[in-house]
Amino acid sequence: MSKTRLFISSVQKEFAEERRAVRDFVRGDPLLRRFFDVFLFEDLPASDRRPDQVYLQQVDRCGIYIGLFGLEYGAEDTDGLSPTEREFDRASASGKIRLIFVKGADDKGRHPKMRALIRKAGAQLIRRRFVGMADLISAVYASLVVHLEQTGGIRTKPFDASACPEAKLGDLSREKITDFLARAQVERGYALGPKTPMHKALAHLNILDGERPSHAAVLLFGKKPQRFLITSEVKCMHFHGTEVRKPIPSYHIYKGAVFELVDQAVDFVMAKLARAVIPRDGKIASDVEYELPWKAVREAIVNAVTHRDYSSNASVQVMLFADRLEVWNPGELPPPLTFEKLRKPHASIPHNPLIAEPMFLAAYAEKAGSGILDMMQLCRHAGLREPAFRQDGGQFVQTIWRPKTAPASVKSEQATEQVGEQVTEQVKRLLHSLANRTEGTRQIMRSLRLRHRPTLLYDYLQPALNGGLVEMTQPSSPKSPTQEYRLTSKGRDWLVKEKS
Repeated sequence: MSKTRLFISSVQKEFAEERRAVRDFVRGDPLLRRFFDVFLFEDLPASDRRPDQVYLQQVDRCGIYIGLFGLEYGAEDTDGLSPTEREFDRASASGKIRLIFVKGADDKGRHPKMRALIRKAGAQLIRRRFVGMADLISAVYASLVVHLEQTGGIRTKPFDASACPEAKLGDLSREKITDFLARAQVERGYALGPKTPMHKALAHLNILDGERPSHAAVLLFGKKPQRFLITSEVKCMHFHGTEVRKPIPSYHIYKGAVFELVDQAVDFVMAKLARAVIPRDGKIASDVEYELPWKAVREAIVNAVTHRDYSSNASVQVMLFADRLEVWNPGELPPPLTFEKLRKPHASIPHNPLIAEPMFLAAYAEKAGSGILDMMQLCRHAGLREPAFRQDGGQFVQTIWRPKTAPASVKSEQATEQVGEQVTEQVKRLLHSLANRTEGTRQIMRSLRLRHRPTLLYDYLQPALNGGLVEMTQPSSPKSPTQEYRLTSKGRDWLVKEKS
């Protein structure tokens, strides 16, 4: 089967990294590489030919022209036209399929001639804006899949893009979509705001299959995703030793949308880790330093939830042992990635691009392809062994090693058990956070690095209130928007005893 040649606008220095990332993604994706090949100008060997002749001839040879329009217009020829505009005009005149992606949520700081080119393209076709690498890759992926469907190349969509059986738009949470849009706008400058109608927001993320929510839509924003995708839950286990042994001391199964799953699993791990309370000079509040970097723990869990094989009957498993944290997710490394390549700068090849993009937009994931490298750097900076990666059957396993010995200043869960068995590790963290101050739920979540409000309410505040360790400042109006929390005398006494 002959492959369709993709031409990616060739000579803009502004998009050197993006062009390579799109090329590597298309060549590495199990579906797209069956149908497409990619031309990049910089892949050509040296030759005695004019560059403008070469790239225009390559436009003639391509089946699809992918135009990346940025802030810069590019070097102008004697007619005042840049190579980008020459390419677009040639593709238009030749009747090529044109997919245009415009960088940025608005045209602020854009060259006037580039703004004119964008308007010209907009008069002929539908453009798509992008705000980052993951956003671009997801948009290219969605556009190429649509092309394959329209041309009969494929008759079924990838899992994340296909409709979730029996799910309707009413099964999605308006509140979750609103929260996501607000966060994406703040974190990444996303073009759509929190008041955007649900249908428009879903369509912009390419997670509608016709008028039905896709699997990605249900996993991201479903009211009860596990009603449709039972194994999308996350199982968290804590073992006091270095092996899996029953009975399991602590075992929780978390349900919810992918953002909630990440938050709950991270909270589970951090609550079990040893921590050091570090006073800050001249300030009442203290810093809390955990034995494992919070960002590294979250990165491992985000990887598992985002890139797992959701067609598998297995679930993500997060297992904390005495010497290590293991995060298991169903699936395998996509080619051409290898364990060796993971440890070097590499392109992102997401198993579920339509889930990966919103995770990036909400700042749960960082720059495409850098997550594993960030995790390794965080562990090295903390004095830990580098994380390990392995394939165990159909499971991809990430291992973060705990320190062999904890600092003397660390107060661990086991070290404080004698203070009072009724005080959980979550409540202990809350009491330390409220030492010498009064805070509302938002401030507490920020102090504890929590993202999931129900986790704060049910695992932290409610047990502390029931135990008489914490009290409301407005007990007669428990749901007041200005409600705050503070330690009771019992809570303050507990802190004194714990520090003694």
